[in-house]
Amino acid sequence: MSANNLGIQSTLSLTKSKYKIPQIGFGVYQSPTDVCVNSCKKAFEAGYRHIDTAQYYANEAQVGRALAESGLPREEVYITSKILSAGADVESTYKKIADSVEKLAGKDGYADLFLIHSPNGGQEARKLMWQALEKAKQQHKVREIGVSNYGIQHIDEIKTFSGEWPPVVNQIELHPWCQQREIVEYCKQNDIVVEAYCPLVRNQKSNDETLLSIAKKHSKEPNQVLVRWSLQKGFVPLPKSDTPSRIVSNADVYGFELDKEDMAKLDRLDRGANGAIVQAVSNA
Repeated sequence: MSANNLGIQSTLSLTKSKYKIPQIGFGVYQSPTDVCVNSCKKAFEAGYRHIDTAQYYANEAQVGRALAESGLPREEVYITSKILSAGADVESTYKKIADSVEKLAGKDGYADLFLIHSPNGGQEARKLMWQALEKAKQQHKVREIGVSNYGIQHIDEIKTFSGEWPPVVNQIELHPWCQQREIVEYCKQNDIVVEAYCPLVRNQKSNDETLLSIAKKHSKEPNQVLVRWSLQKGFVPLPKSDTPSRIVSNADVYGFELDKEDMAKLDRLDRGANGAIVQAVSNA
């Protein structure tokens, strides 16, 4: 899809899948339980149809409540969660996933996508979590499975214990200051969709001169430029906010297009792993 044809309903294909993923998602990291429901409902009002949560965020039940109260048909909303740590074996790890799905979508519900949150637990934990995700897919608890914060060797490793390859998604920190080009190129070559967390750099770069000049040129806010950059790169940005006006403006990114010069200026801001505010992947 060309950049000027993007819209809030735009989707990306997932490898070997009949399902598609909305190309913008709403993140709920650190969204307090008493706020999360309202933030998600505001996101639905603004046109988002993709919510990204995790077991670690401790707000899956609130995402599920927002979905139930929204009145939107289940099949129109894309829900992602993540598992951070393995149980003692595949069965107990699977149960953790199934418990999350019940919080999100009810006893007989499903999650659209479930990810391993991090490779940091070690090889055995990664293997257990992936095999539990495979079981969850076989049991129709989840439709697709993927990973987060995975480097090249972590994704390659999956081949050694599973026929379910590649993961459909790798969710990593991505913004102009941390572009992670090696893993992005690897994912591109292997038809793995790249999701961008922290696309707004948690507002830490809102006063950057290059960003401000491009925002001024288009009469847009810095956050809108950052989301637009991510979309035009072909990523799935996951902007997060609990401020209603910000939730709306972060999705209002389809009435303008960054030109080649804008994109080149933003690309030159890359500081590699040093630009990460959470975690750059390890590719070795």
